Amino acid sequence: MNRDTISKYIDLHAHLDGSITVEILKKLAEIQQLELPVASDEELKKLITVSEDCQSLNEFLQCFELPGKYMQTEQGIREAVKLVLANMDDGGVVYAEIRFAPQLHTFEGLSQSQVIEAALAGLKEAPIPANLILCCMRGEDNAAQNKETVELAKKYLVEDGGVVAIDLAGAEGLYPNERFKTIFEDAHAAGIPITIHSGEAGGAENVASAIEMGACRVGHGVRIAGNDRIMQLVKEKGITLEMAPTSNRQTKTVADMKAEYPLKQFLQYGLKVTINTDDMAVEGTTLADEFRYIEREFGITAEEEKRMLGYAVDAAFTSEARKSELRKMLAIE
Repeated sequence: MNRDTISKYIDLHAHLDGSITVEILKKLAEIQQLELPVASDEELKKLITVSEDCQSLNEFLQCFELPGKYMQTEQGIREAVKLVLANMDDGGVVYAEIRFAPQLHTFEGLSQSQVIEAALAGLKEAPIPANLILCCMRGEDNAAQNKETVELAKKYLVEDGGVVAIDLAGAEGLYPNERFKTIFEDAHAAGIPITIHSGEAGGAENVASAIEMGACRVGHGVRIAGNDRIMQLVKEKGITLEMAPTSNRQTKTVADMKAEYPLKQFLQYGLKVTINTDDMAVEGTTLADEFRYIEREFGITAEEEKRMLGYAVDAAFTSEARKSELRKMLAIE
């Protein structure tokens, strides 16, 4: 696999609300006959794309507020899912898993069930095969909403072409995994595949607790670097890490990317690493950009990229038939 031929990708970690570009936002406003807060594309981009000198995770998260307002109707959600996946298709993505929290789309009267149905409708109109991951949210007073999300995940769970897993997202540093242990253990017992954001804003122990709660994939996981015990645990359990380099740089998860980002270290240790966008519109990136970045900054080779694409296929929450199709498409043995 030569550099020139690496043009097909898999994105396992992409947030719907972080993937709404200026063009998509304008389309969502137009079809719902909603006003936009500013007139020019340039001003709009400033509201939804983080600056290169982003100082904090809070500043990063502010970019999600505006897109969320245009995804409070069935039409808005359906179109958003379809358009984000069309955008990914244009960027060479051949399979994607889009994640979102149904409870964050209920502010204008939709039920979580209606939100999921709308997203499923968008999935059916998408140009590439894709699946949905439902996010529970870390927070103070939303236990009932999280419980409903898990119940709906049980109801809608399929092997491919719909809801395939659940996630735990939000402020990891403020709300550790243990607070959500029971609900995720119940989900795991019910056979729902699990991925959990851990080891991003919180420490390595969060990754260990995510595994205890049933996660077979971990979002980010960078904080396990240097912790031999937990790195060994991740390796032994065959946990796949969903890494997102540009996101980690912009949120200051890692202060000095060149010196400290553990991608190469994880690969050499034998961990199953995948490369993802996380929030491509907020970050102003694509999956192709991410691969070029890791080649340039960390000297990642074509062989290592192929290996990571293989890990992505293996870890995808999809059917064996779909995985076989993807392996052929990506020329992975």
